[in-house]
Amino acid sequence: MPSLRLGDPAPDFEQESSLGRIRSHEWLGNKWAVLFSHPADFTPVCTTELGLTSKLSDEFAKRGVKVIALSVDPVESHAKWIEDINATQHTTVDFPIIADADRKVSLLYDLIHPNASATATVRSLFVIDPTKKIRLIITYPASTGRNFDEILRVIDSLQLTDSHSVATPGNWKHGEDVVIVPSLQDADLIKQKFPKGYVAVRPYLRITPQPNLH
Repeated sequence: MPSLRLGDPAPDFEQESSLGRIRSHEWLGNKWAVLFSHPADFTPVCTTELGLTSKLSDEFAKRGVKVIALSVDPVESHAKWIEDINATQHTTVDFPIIADADRKVSLLYDLIHPNASATATVRSLFVIDPTKKIRLIITYPASTGRNFDEILRVIDSLQLTDSHSVATPGNWKHGEDVVIVPSLQDADLIKQKFPKGYVAVRPYLRITPQPNLH
């Protein structure tokens, strides 16, 4: 199966999880979602990541984002691991962890990279939009934990740029200036969309205050 690419439909699946059987598209509903994989249960980096994800639950919720994790270990292992995560990371994991013991979901999402490991999943992450299209793919080496500030930053950017004719500059954070997309050239429409005005550093580089998301 070829690798998934940005804009591809997120493959639908049905699989057991720590919170019962999951039918992914039904579970997603009309929400944004983050799906992220872990090489194995009871591993140190994954334990910190799942704890951090749990602590950021309010940040994901206010963006309308659901979170689901994946490991190739069975449900019984997940249940014991969640106890460890809660105890060591001082949190309560309340999102599902897929029990992908038969590697069905891992194969659908191309999470097993044979040159890294023939059996364990890589540390990949997918942001999926409400139309169930893949909007972000990040794959980390097993030794490196994810930067969840960056994941939230990209979600902020995707939600903003989906709603307005803007793009976000390098190192942009929510609330900072953005750029008007080059394809927007109608002066009246620009004035309507950006009542705060803009600065044209170059004809193709027009900086404007961030519009309100809603």
